Amino acid sequence: MKPKTQYACQQCGHTSPKWIGRCPSCQQWNTFVEERVTAAAAEAPASWDSVPIRFTEISGVEAPRVSTGIAEFDRVLGGGLVAGALVLLGGDPGVGKSTLMLDVASHLAESALVLYASGEESAQQIKMRGQRLDVRTHDLHVYAEMSVEKILTAAEQLRAHVVVIDSIQTTFSEKLEMAPGSIGQVREVASQLLFWTKKNHVPVFLIGHITKDGAIAGPKALEHIVDTVLYFEGPRQHPHRIVRTIKNRFGPANELGIFEMLPSGLKPVEKPSALFLSQTQSLNPGSAILCCMEGSRPLLVEIQGLVSRTHFGAPRRLATGVDPQR
Repeated sequence: MKPKTQYACQQCGHTSPKWIGRCPSCQQWNTFVEERVTAAAAEAPASWDSVPIRFTEISGVEAPRVSTGIAEFDRVLGGGLVAGALVLLGGDPGVGKSTLMLDVASHLAESALVLYASGEESAQQIKMRGQRLDVRTHDLHVYAEMSVEKILTAAEQLRAHVVVIDSIQTTFSEKLEMAPGSIGQVREVASQLLFWTKKNHVPVFLIGHITKDGAIAGPKALEHIVDTVLYFEGPRQHPHRIVRTIKNRFGPANELGIFEMLPSGLKPVEKPSALFLSQTQSLNPGSAILCCMEGSRPLLVEIQGLVSRTHFGAPRRLATGVDPQR
């Protein structure tokens, strides 16, 4: 029997029985890739082994949170890590996603067993980065593997309390005959991880790549599947980085965490308002201090105005970082 195939858009996940030059959903050109459609495995579990419960019989105890050991990261998670949470961290290449997650994993490994699975780096490369971060914990296990089935099997054998996967685009499922990073693979891997983390109540961190438009690479369903979506951003020429909460089922979705990139790794910024104020003791003419709310804390931001002579007929007013219409 000839295997059934379909064409899937690598930008939005739209499927078509034949190849199309332009996607009718996202209007992008040359994004359709052929994928083989496979039937679900007969041995695959069909449920979470749960039964219907009356709403009034459900215990109203708040989900316990575990501190990651990094105050700024706890803030964007809503106060700490929740058991069974699936967290997605996205960011530009080279911004420091792997460094941040290795630092978080090392802090969590001080009180629990952590499995760090990487499909982008070897164990020796992770060891070199860990030495720079001064990682010395014994309960941090590194696993250079790309198969999600093998990663979950290793997590169960080790009885890991936290799992970190770097990254979702390089991880693949052996059930599908598709290249890692394709729409079908990303969706299947995310679904398996969601099923596993909810069944075993083990939090899982996923590192994700982003496209040139600033969106996380893969189907939009990826952001719907996970519990928390974090964006790690910051200019490469500047040492400071920002972790912004986009979605959080266990806390507010507008929190902000600020870090500073040092030779020894990322360091949380204790006084973020000092970053946005000039180092002078008094304000200069043309400067104003604005108090704005970012999440649950106020930040002091300095706004500077500069006037220069123009050689054009009509002068223009330009603004960077603020809305000039307000």
